[in-house]
Amino acid sequence: MNNNFKKIRRNLKNLEIVLEDLEKIKITTNGNSPLEFKHHAVFVHGFKGFKDWGFIPYFSEYCAKKGIYLITFNFSLNGVGEDPYELSEMDKFAKNTFTREVFELNKIIESYGNGFFGETNNTKLTLIGHSRGGAISAFCANNALVENLVLWAAIAKLDRYTDRQKAIWKKVGFIEIENTRTHQMMRLNAALLDDIENNKDSSLSMENALKKLNKPVLIAHGTNDLTVPIEEGEQLYNWTNKDYSKFVKIDKAGHTFDVQHPFTISNDKFNKLLEETYSFITQQ
Repeated sequence: MNNNFKKIRRNLKNLEIVLEDLEKIKITTNGNSPLEFKHHAVFVHGFKGFKDWGFIPYFSEYCAKKGIYLITFNFSLNGVGEDPYELSEMDKFAKNTFTREVFELNKIIESYGNGFFGETNNTKLTLIGHSRGGAISAFCANNALVENLVLWAAIAKLDRYTDRQKAIWKKVGFIEIENTRTHQMMRLNAALLDDIENNKDSSLSMENALKKLNKPVLIAHGTNDLTVPIEEGEQLYNWTNKDYSKFVKIDKAGHTFDVQHPFTISNDKFNKLLEETYSFITQQ
């Protein structure tokens, strides 16, 4: 571990936003003040993700070295409890919805604008979202405080369930999915399905969100992504204004760009993604 790495780790700052229902958004920033950095960004984790998952702390350190103030956080109902590295609060995970996540990301953006993180010199934010977090980021990207949008392996559609799954979901009131990493059975309540079906053509439509967004968008996707096929990345790009957007294919990379949890080492594919992201943010 080199001295620069140690210095950056010492500058991590932990914060909390307490919501009206007393649930908490737990936040980590890679610096004490936004004024220490030229560029400012928020990273939005995906489904079954969390701010201390795999490549996220490494990306935070990378940003610190590159002059980017990065806000990472856990959605309040993402399932992470006392152990910041594991999903343990399955009752909260079951209650989560897309609309709630959109509300919480907007809360973070609003808090940034109100000085919660410190003085900003009116610098706008880049939203960076992975997988499902890419969709949540897109739904919030029209906020006046947001300058541009970066989508890593983002989903193009929220309704990813078969008719049979949805029929059981509605009848029983929940479905269970397996976390392939931990082999936990993770429950999703019917409120999530209701949220998708009620809003998929309006507030939760990726097509609508991207077609009305006249801001720079970087879409990066691995060609070997089996979780979210690269065709979804191509669809996202087709919905964007080509005067503002860029589509980058990461050759032979999977859904997490071949990085695992717990994090051990980066690789050429993930490094390529970081370079493309840094170039996009700093050239706007």
